[in-house]
Amino acid sequence: MNADAAYMIVGASLAGAKAAETLREEGFDGPLILIGEETERPYERPPLSKDYLLGKAERETIYVHPQAWYAEHDVDLRLGTRVTALDPAAHEVTLADGSRAGYAKLLLATGSSPRRLSVPGADADGVLYLRRVGDSDQIKAAFQAASRVAVVGGGWIGLETAAAARAAGAQVTVLERGELPLLRVLGREAAQVFADLHRDHGVDLRFGVQVAEITGTGGRADGVRLADGGHVRADAIIAGIGITPNTQLAEAAGLQVGNGIITDARLRTSDPDIYAAGDVAHAYHPLLGQPIRVDHWYNALHQPHTAAKAMLGQDAAYDRVPYFYTDQYDLGMEYAGYVEPGGYDQVVFRGDVPGREFIAFWLGGGRVLAGMNVNVWDVNEVIQAIVRGGRAVDVARLASPDVPLEEFLGD
Repeated sequence: MNADAAYMIVGASLAGAKAAETLREEGFDGPLILIGEETERPYERPPLSKDYLLGKAERETIYVHPQAWYAEHDVDLRLGTRVTALDPAAHEVTLADGSRAGYAKLLLATGSSPRRLSVPGADADGVLYLRRVGDSDQIKAAFQAASRVAVVGGGWIGLETAAAARAAGAQVTVLERGELPLLRVLGREAAQVFADLHRDHGVDLRFGVQVAEITGTGGRADGVRLADGGHVRADAIIAGIGITPNTQLAEAAGLQVGNGIITDARLRTSDPDIYAAGDVAHAYHPLLGQPIRVDHWYNALHQPHTAAKAMLGQDAAYDRVPYFYTDQYDLGMEYAGYVEPGGYDQVVFRGDVPGREFIAFWLGGGRVLAGMNVNVWDVNEVIQAIVRGGRAVDVARLASPDVPLEEFLGD
């Protein structure tokens, strides 16, 4: 089989590795190329801000497959290799060394990149971002050496790294522009739970603040100057201010791009031979009736299965209920569903909220749009089924721990 019949995956990530795995499982026996910029073979990212960062997991546990898997499954794994251009008409990509490689079908699993601070001093040593395993190693080392850590941004990465810094014994200050952490994601009612959690663990939370400058001497950061003139001293500064999908290749190639690479439910882009999966995919979701982009591990794990089957011409659509999870201190949480900021009527709590052992439901029009279980286990599959069922619920019964969740499943 000639090279132009190869199936190619750009992005040797969890999504890329899972797509390669599915293609082989589904019987594709042609040339299969998996290209990645990093020198590490594909790995999972959640441990980088959780167990691996905390020193609870060995490095080998983060990888998607053992090293030998790629050769055993005849996957041409090209690490430390950057794709610089994509030519859909020629069915070719250009690599950083100037060489070109052909494909019959292509999957873009290019992921996302952390947004960078754009204030004076932001390029100083000691200003750290978390995306790759090397970043996690660097932050872990910084936490061991630092007595004071400043975290810019109160999202998931910011809060998980704050918890890790506290576990390492550092004093931690979280600087957040909003009124509460996770406000856009969870809304005021549930966001307060996480604010209380971190305060209870000694974190100095500062809301409604803006970073004006990273201060330092000799090219080394020593703190954060705020717009109101205040100064937070820090030996290490973690910036967790969001991510941007890596759409540059797709955009330059003329593919349809919005908040990510736009795809249909089959994860096919505006070019019939190019697909996208994971953080970078802004995919139409049949259950929700709208396109969404979800930059969480669950999508990177499961979307490639759909994309690979679609690449092989099989009938496939991605309609899983969005899901993510977090672990911070003694709090474990799972969330299922999808709610735009402000896109709900009420939040219903079931259980012990002050004791952080409860389930929260976001409702719109009397239907459950999303649910979050906090330190309550073996219920998330039922919550996903309730979200998928879409039936109207009795709020009083939903709030009662004595009423089985199964009562709210759709017919």
